[in-house]
Amino acid sequence: MLPWFQNDAFPLYLAPMAGVTDVVFRQICKELGADVMVTEFVSAEGIMQADDRTRKYTEFTDGQRPVGVQLFGGDGIRMGEAANKIIDWKRPDFIDINFGCPVNKVVSKNGGSSLLKDCPTLAAVASGVRKGVNDQVPVTAKIRIGWDHNTVNAVEVCRILEDCGMAAIAVHGRTRSQGYSGDANWEVIDACARAAGIPVIGNGDIASGEDLARRKRETAVSGVMIGRAAMQNPWVFREAKHFLSTGETLPSVPLADRWELVLRHCRLAVAAARYPTERSAMMSMRARLMAYCKGFPGAKELRQRLARVESVAEVEDIAAESMAADAAMMA
Repeated sequence: MLPWFQNDAFPLYLAPMAGVTDVVFRQICKELGADVMVTEFVSAEGIMQADDRTRKYTEFTDGQRPVGVQLFGGDGIRMGEAANKIIDWKRPDFIDINFGCPVNKVVSKNGGSSLLKDCPTLAAVASGVRKGVNDQVPVTAKIRIGWDHNTVNAVEVCRILEDCGMAAIAVHGRTRSQGYSGDANWEVIDACARAAGIPVIGNGDIASGEDLARRKRETAVSGVMIGRAAMQNPWVFREAKHFLSTGETLPSVPLADRWELVLRHCRLAVAAARYPTERSAMMSMRARLMAYCKGFPGAKELRQRLARVESVAEVEDIAAESMAADAAMMA
């Protein structure tokens, strides 16, 4: 068994999200209580072509462990070779295979959730990666519950993946056709957890300690994966763990503390030097900043301003004005 599931542990994963869960955001979520990290998905072919841009997606720090690097592709042998390159570079704690991404550019390359429609190829990919890494590190997988509501086959897929040697499976409770709309189907996630002899991690609509406690209590999952809720509220990991251990809900994070984290994220993003200039780094941060300010006083105006920022100094000014306005309202 993977060590982070031992001794009745119930780990909280940060879900892999393209353009979101980079090395900086993973650091922040780790500090706030996330137990297991998974990188943004990485193209196996990009790794094989030694593409520097692709390789950057595999970066992580030792302080973020346990960390898995997530690969997508449709050729198990090539993906196994790519996994070995990653292991040589960074020695991640596990390799994760993306069988869940609904994005067209991934699906069109016979990757992500497209393989839920082709179980023989899905099995070949999983087996190819498992054999390719040759027990150097465990291999896990992430799936959706099916391609559409007529083809919900997650239980069957979980059994196939277990037979292929996967060490754990994360199940997002939506079909590919749903995208991120509607509710996650935790009945199917629970059925997967009960059918599999390996840990199943439930993913979908976990946004609070109450959500976490309910899924732990009512389903057979061995852990949960939190994605979009963390984009707005990375404190969700700390809040969820506190609720699970005490039954109490922590007070809301003060506005000043929220802005402090936003600014720290901006500074870390610039310092990480993943982009050639501060301007390009901040442009890449715009969507993240707009997610953070959801629920802030005057959020609509804030989003409009943050959508145009080009420097950390601009965000500092916006933060100062926001906190001053909030203080004036409270006076």
